[in-house]
Amino acid sequence: QVRLVESGGGVVHPGGSLRLSCTASGKILGTNVDGWYRQSPGKERELVAGISTRGEKRYVDSVKGRFTISRDNWRNTVYLQMDNLRPEDTGVYYCRAVYSPTVHYWGQGTQVTVSS
Repeated sequence: QVRLVESGGGVVHPGGSLRLSCTASGKILGTNVDGWYRQSPGKERELVAGISTRGEKRYVDSVKGRFTISRDNWRNTVYLQMDNLRPEDTGVYYCRAVYSPTVHYWGQGTQVTVSS
């Protein structure tokens, strides 16, 4: 089994910053944490930032220039640096590990609230 633990969420004012961490443990051989997803109230979960096994990164348009995804293979951790946060960034942020096209693992999520 693969276990993912997200941390770093919190409450910030607009314009503030947070750094999320996703650490994988357990039977992680053959799995890849492929990105950070966000579920906002009343909306479906969406990919916010993705990272491939080769380190290629992609972002949803709304966060380009503000969010940065990175990976530390030694620590089995994927980070999401979020700067210049906006109220619409509010939601629960999840990371996902992929073993195969049909086998995915999710963490418990970390709440991010951007409010004045």
